[in-house]
Amino acid sequence: MKVLRFTLLVIHFMVIVLLWGTVLNSIIPPKVFPYANLLSLAFPFLMILNVALLLVWIVLRKKRALLFLVFTLFLFNPIRRWVNYSGEHAEKPNLKVVTANIHSDLAGMEKIHQTLKSYTPDIIIVQEYRDDLDIAGYPYYIKDYEIVALASKHKIIDHEKLTKTGNGNSFYADIDVNGRIIRVVNVYMNPFSFEKEKVKPVEDLEKNKGKVRYILKRLIPTFKIHQQEVDYIRTAIDDSPYPVILAGDFNAVPNSYEYYHLGKGLTDAFVAAGNGSGTSFHDYKFPIRLDYIFTSTEIKALTYRVDRSVKISDHFPVIAEFKLN
Repeated sequence: MKVLRFTLLVIHFMVIVLLWGTVLNSIIPPKVFPYANLLSLAFPFLMILNVALLLVWIVLRKKRALLFLVFTLFLFNPIRRWVNYSGEHAEKPNLKVVTANIHSDLAGMEKIHQTLKSYTPDIIIVQEYRDDLDIAGYPYYIKDYEIVALASKHKIIDHEKLTKTGNGNSFYADIDVNGRIIRVVNVYMNPFSFEKEKVKPVEDLEKNKGKVRYILKRLIPTFKIHQQEVDYIRTAIDDSPYPVILAGDFNAVPNSYEYYHLGKGLTDAFVAAGNGSGTSFHDYKFPIRLDYIFTSTEIKALTYRVDRSVKISDHFPVIAEFKLN
């Protein structure tokens, strides 16, 4: 029994170290050490294992349970980026935004347009856009850039492409919202382009090893491309004379390098106003949050939801309401 408890203790310390290792993504770029970004992908599973082991120590009435509880509480903010609770806001919103990866319009543009319009947003932001984005009631739009587009009820006064590398795309649009100009940055980071059958586990151990190698060969180079994309996108944020809304499909999970650095100085609308799980990608059986909305302090998030009742692509639409001060 002592050997088992000692083994569990060692495992638990390793889990805590790996969970804390995700913080490295805030300071170490993928071109220097890309493997830290892998920990962000494992975060939900590591946290589940951590909680399970914590319960074991509580049941066994071990004092070490308190130590591990303290370690876990210090991970409160990283946890909230995956699963969150926030109270209701009394203020009335004056701006609504929806962002959605529409997966090359495979659900059909009519259905996609109807769904996006049903949220009555002021601004519609889409990724993996292929067809026309001519939506009734949205006279202003940007569809000059491959893959990404935007439709707005409010006048667009300027826009510019940002990314210059990889297969993703991003742009910013300066929009006059009732006399107040804001900068909306639409982000679609370089995709990993996994072939589903090549990542699905099988019973053959050797085949699974090959699948792991395949996944790593996709992940590591893409992390490095993302670093370049982040640099381009950050210029539009850092140099903006206006409050910023940053939204889109980051192709990155919370606590990753992309999350920390794209969101630097901005507020994650899910953390500010979301409840439950932030999972927005449903093509695989494990929880993945890839779609985000971040804002400057002048734009306060009041509500945030992921609409899992509709399936217009392999991503769920994300809808948020704001108070533009």
